[in-house]
Amino acid sequence: MKKNIPNLLTLLNVLAGSVAVVFALKNRWDLMAAFVLAGLVFDFLDGFSARALKVQSKLGLQLDSLADMVTFGLVPGIVMYQLLSLSLGGSPDLGPDQVTKAVSFSHLLPFAGFAVTLASAVRLARFNLDERQATYFIGLPTPANALLIVSLPMILLYNGSDALNQIIMNPWFLLAHTALGSYLLNAPIPLFSLKFKNWDFKDNALRYVFLFVSLICIGTMKFLSVPVIILIYLLSSLIFFRDRDRS
Repeated sequence: MKKNIPNLLTLLNVLAGSVAVVFALKNRWDLMAAFVLAGLVFDFLDGFSARALKVQSKLGLQLDSLADMVTFGLVPGIVMYQLLSLSLGGSPDLGPDQVTKAVSFSHLLPFAGFAVTLASAVRLARFNLDERQATYFIGLPTPANALLIVSLPMILLYNGSDALNQIIMNPWFLLAHTALGSYLLNAPIPLFSLKFKNWDFKDNALRYVFLFVSLICIGTMKFLSVPVIILIYLLSSLIFFRDRDRS
């Protein structure tokens, strides 16, 4: 029975991601973000429970990647599609009266947002084959990239100002964001993992400091903290691995 617990949690991740898809298509950003966060929790718990119960399996590994593809690959692609559609002044929905206009630039460009989904698929496939990523990541993990993209509409809702809203809803900014995220997912950049093998501070100093700084950012900047935290994550990883290689 216990060997099925991690897989059940993984399936709950799939369910959370599927519901998030529905709300993303309806531009219900708050509910979409809530279910992405729920998927993130289930994604953490399935791996944690598999290690704690010592029931890791090849099936669990494949299920985990498939679940992540939905919650952290498809959902952010849809979010980018919706935001690009809205930034171009059109509706993200193609009704019967709009079919004849579907080949126009403003209707085709938003599909570029799904580059994130494609890059996520490559990232997850590489992760399953790369034995080096057992202790650290190479390229930005899909959950981190998904949170970065999901934070954009939440910033508009809860941190927005006229100037900030104009930046986020600029189609060139969204396209650049899509391109950068797609690159970082598969970039040959080593990044530290937040997986704790023990709770000793000496062995996990970087993780503890990062989590502490992240909590401060969240408490002071709300959803605007997400891009700041991702930037700190990237910079601290670059410094950590540079210093490690030198020693």
